[in-house]
Amino acid sequence: MRIFLRLSAMLAFFMAAPVLAQGTPEQREACESDAHRICDAYVPDAIAIEKCLRANVGSVSAACQRELGVAPSTGGGKKRKR
Repeated sequence: MRIFLRLSAMLAFFMAAPVLAQGTPEQREACESDAHRICDAYVPDAIAIEKCLRANVGSVSAACQRELGVAPSTGGGKKRKR
């Protein structure tokens, strides 16, 4: 009986893992268009898409950058000398 319970728990975990890897609804909403525009070759692999978006963070929308936890690019980047 214990083996059956353990196997059931493992099966439930592995069934839920792909759902957890897809991100929150906010992340999907903010990054879906960027994912298709920049990382279409990695669809439907959510982990590969996130790695691709992070690697191309300069081309990603500000909303997606916020959801990824990186500072949105301001476009400037260079400091002005006084």
